[in-house]
Amino acid sequence: MLRTLFLGILFGTVALGAPATANSPLSALGAKGSATTLSLPMQIALSLTLMVLLPAALMSITPFLRITIVLHFLRQALGTQSTPSNQVLIGLSMFLSLLIMQPMATEIYQTAWEPMDQGKITASQAFDDGSKPLKTFLVKYAREKDIQLFVEVAKAPAPRNASELGLQVLIPAYILSELKTGFQIGALLFLPFLVIDLVVASVTLSIGMVQLPPVMLSAPFKILLFVLVDGWNLVVGSLVKSFY
Repeated sequence: MLRTLFLGILFGTVALGAPATANSPLSALGAKGSATTLSLPMQIALSLTLMVLLPAALMSITPFLRITIVLHFLRQALGTQSTPSNQVLIGLSMFLSLLIMQPMATEIYQTAWEPMDQGKITASQAFDDGSKPLKTFLVKYAREKDIQLFVEVAKAPAPRNASELGLQVLIPAYILSELKTGFQIGALLFLPFLVIDLVVASVTLSIGMVQLPPVMLSAPFKILLFVLVDGWNLVVGSLVKSFY
């Protein structure tokens, strides 16, 4: 069942537009390499299920996770409330993720989907070939400590090398590692703006402006500092470069 889910995640988007033939992923999900044709209602139910799971899966196993966390912390540090809006931050995160993941997506398409669509390999073989680039990406950014944790949780035998790790271990390990990395970067972004808040709060208290919230006075200074150092270029550039 887990193998079927991962296969659907890899090819779900393309499979929705493919005809229901023996070479279609939807007609081969039920068996290892066999062309067992599913009924039309089952294909529709499976397609809808994959459509529900696909966005969450793509957000979790791509750079989208780290980028959204960092941009959220940046907005909180600036104290601009809802500016930029969630739609703008999500859109920026999505296009940056597409830029970073394009080489891997192209490799998966050429090595797995294209041969399967031409009938040269089965869905099971396509899954094995398509998961190799994804595993390489996940292993690169997943911490060894997190991988060890989920190997123990899954009660799987200790792998001799990274190629023996399964996606059921690599995906949660990658998510946990990206959460930690995103929070670390967010904490570092907070520090310079926190200094400005402390300075402004000290000045307002020293001159007796106790009724005026320091946040209202510090916000323009934080925005001015961020603009002067070309903050968006620095933050986005550093985020993208961290995946290369």
